[in-house]
Amino acid sequence: MKEKYLQIFGIALTVFYGLFVAWIYIAEPKNLTELPTKAQETIEKATTTAQVITNTYEIDRTKFNEGLTAFRNDNFLVARDSFAKADPENRDAKTQYYIAYSFYRQGFGKVSNDDELFKKGLEQVNKVIQLDKNFKSDDANLQLKTPVELKNEFEEGLKVTPSDFNPLKVFRERK
Repeated sequence: MKEKYLQIFGIALTVFYGLFVAWIYIAEPKNLTELPTKAQETIEKATTTAQVITNTYEIDRTKFNEGLTAFRNDNFLVARDSFAKADPENRDAKTQYYIAYSFYRQGFGKVSNDDELFKKGLEQVNKVIQLDKNFKSDDANLQLKTPVELKNEFEEGLKVTPSDFNPLKVFRERK
């Protein structure tokens, strides 16, 4: 009987070792000090995937609030990073809407808009529309409440029209 348990233990140990080697190749840590970080990332990703599968996925409220604070302080790079960490699976319409809005706020210019940021924002707002067609922001600080309004701003900002050469455009306000 003991021989049977020893064989089962040997097989289990071999399978575990094989999985560990496969994970090392997939995670690709550059050195041993990076190994715990890669392990933590793998565990977090597996946990998030399990939450999505079991329909218990929720955003990280702490990261979301950090992103909201950075957004309101016009620190849009930090805001997008925090929002991305709050919603790693890109499944929350509100978080994705703030990411799109941050592209609008950062790309808006008194003379001209940053086309690259507006293109990224347009892609992002399309994701929001795919997630929730009827999304409406409840944030009183945002003038554009729906993804459709924000999408329109992006599209208009990317067009070159005669009004773009109007010198009074300098007095327009960012929404």
